[in-house]
Amino acid sequence: MAKVALVTGAGTGIGKAVALALAADGYEVVLAGRRRDKLEETAKEAGNAKTLAVETDVSNVESIQALFARIKKDFGRLDVLFNNAGIGAPAVPMEELPVETWKKVVDTNLTGVFVCTQEAVKIMKAQEPKGGRIINNGSISAHTPRPRAAAYTATKHAVTGLTKQTALDYRNDNILCSQIDIGNAATPLTDRMVQGAGVLQPDGSMKIEARMNADDVGKAVVYIANLPMSTNVLFMTVMANGMPFVGRG
Repeated sequence: MAKVALVTGAGTGIGKAVALALAADGYEVVLAGRRRDKLEETAKEAGNAKTLAVETDVSNVESIQALFARIKKDFGRLDVLFNNAGIGAPAVPMEELPVETWKKVVDTNLTGVFVCTQEAVKIMKAQEPKGGRIINNGSISAHTPRPRAAAYTATKHAVTGLTKQTALDYRNDNILCSQIDIGNAATPLTDRMVQGAGVLQPDGSMKIEARMNADDVGKAVVYIANLPMSTNVLFMTVMANGMPFVGRG
């Protein structure tokens, strides 16, 4: 019996790379995202793999609940959830960040992960065999912030707490929770890092930053997903080797 995986934000970037890697490894993959055209592009690239595209807004509780109801109806189980969908906010001083913008980032990056986790746990606890894996996209910002990124940084730090809590609360149900912290995967969201003068550094300078192939993130997620249920990778960092993260500068 093929395993079923759900990837949020599967239409572009890291989500797309992970969805394609899971499909290539034999998973039946549910592709969730806000843009159906992008989800259908991912499904087409998956070739003969079984996929299901479901338009979903993870900042909306009812949209998430409808997604999981569809998974339960069409597949009857869920083996892997990759909580990937996320957004950032304009890089402005914290005192200039509108509260509504803050709330939008929190609704997507934190509350969306929480609700997806709730719904996944309900299915995983009830299915036979019981259990599954939840893998959260934490980002290197879950450790170290970039300048002027209060909303994104705060939500990614919070995801770390949610990862630990999920891993603790559901280990007796054979539900494992991991977090993969990614640094500078080459996606449209990081194109700005290699354009013009690059991106703002803590010392106020601008710098071009190294990026890595997003496919390598897909390989990392497949590795975690395929471990025996007796083994968990609680945290993993996958980063571009040349990015300014390790060290001072």
